[in-house]
Amino acid sequence: MSTVIKLEEIRKSYYLGKQELKVLKGISLEIFKNEYVALMGPSGSGKSTLMNILGCLDSPTSGRYILNNQDVSKMDDNDLADIRNKEIGFVFQQFNLLPRMTAAENVALPMIYSGVSKKERMERALEMLDRVGLADRSHHKPNELSGGQNQRVAIARALVNSPSIILADEPTGNLDSKTSVEIMHIFDKIQSEGNTVVLVTHEEDIAQFAHRIIRLKDGIIETDHKTASLVSK
Repeated sequence: MSTVIKLEEIRKSYYLGKQELKVLKGISLEIFKNEYVALMGPSGSGKSTLMNILGCLDSPTSGRYILNNQDVSKMDDNDLADIRNKEIGFVFQQFNLLPRMTAAENVALPMIYSGVSKKERMERALEMLDRVGLADRSHHKPNELSGGQNQRVAIARALVNSPSIILADEPTGNLDSKTSVEIMHIFDKIQSEGNTVVLVTHEEDIAQFAHRIIRLKDGIIETDHKTASLVSK
């Protein structure tokens, strides 16, 4: 299997005056193409910091981060922004959709920064909405959709640039239990079609949809194991 993510001794510190706060204390791991991984950990474990580094929203203090054969650890902000747009599809708890845009326009938005023509943007946006079962809601705005439908739009937007990884941060945090399961089945489908999915969650039942769970504690990896959902496949 080819490696999509490789972390080598990733450390991250923040400074409060002269005091150093060590958040990540030497994280090394590999995530392979088409893996489905859940990151878990209590508050203060370093889970959110690790997610920000994986998403190229922050840089490590030391160590190397290789994303799809590119060393992104030392890149400047402009290069990181380019990497985020091309290589990472984000799905957030709050959906982060623009309220005045339709579902299709929201999905098409990342392609504007990639220089894709308007015609192709809309064609691909409609294709992605169809992929998540929302083709008939393409002209609806976020306030005309349910929470689960808005999250489907956000997933379609994450897929539209064919990224190396889908990074989902608490994607069911604002949804009821029935809708949460429906959304997780969409991630199952996405992964089965060849995408690499990294899920950040504090919910044990949601994490069990993944095939591998990495648990953080006090800035290090506490456990890293396969789940029953992988064994059953």
